[in-house]
Amino acid sequence: MGAERPKQYIELNGRPLLWHALQTLVRVPRIDRVAVVLAPDDAWWSRFDWNPLGERLRPIFAGGETRANSVANALAQIEADDNDWVLVHDAARACLTVEHVDALIDEVRDDPVGGLLAVPVADTLKRADQERAVHVDATVPRDQLWQAQTPQMFRYGLLRRALAHDIGVTDEAGAVEALGLRPRLVAADITNFKVTYPQDLALAAQILLAREKAWK
Repeated sequence: MGAERPKQYIELNGRPLLWHALQTLVRVPRIDRVAVVLAPDDAWWSRFDWNPLGERLRPIFAGGETRANSVANALAQIEADDNDWVLVHDAARACLTVEHVDALIDEVRDDPVGGLLAVPVADTLKRADQERAVHVDATVPRDQLWQAQTPQMFRYGLLRRALAHDIGVTDEAGAVEALGLRPRLVAADITNFKVTYPQDLALAAQILLAREKAWK
């Protein structure tokens, strides 16, 4: 992002980027607790007032070198039964809605494995050449391809077991898949995108402002 502060604390509509996802999660009645996984030396969290988000919020200063490490470290500090459901969400997906979360819970709560929000790939996909990665090597069929989002929802015991193996996965579903299991895909929409580049902030701001106006 090229910012002077960590991405999750960049200002978005007058609040840290992280605030918006947390605000949605604490509004979901079926979520008992919201853990925020932070770097052990995080110096930014205490600079903001998180009290308006309520008492269910709990910072955990146990972030690791990778997403999988961070989630595994946090799970180790959470008191839960193996059959309790855990939802893992990217802080950078600021436009998450309660409706997104409710849809995921409704469709996954009776699934034996768990699942994740995702959207079917709509664009034509090109694989770049290996030499310079600036020319097309091949067109990749997009049939049956989905773009993974978050939250991703799995039972506590299964998720801990899946993340115990250092297999280089980039999301929780990948860790569960490595156990030979098949997570459920729950259709979301493109507004639940991940803020990755500076121009994404403007788009996220517009989406959030439009929702505020609709609520009023």
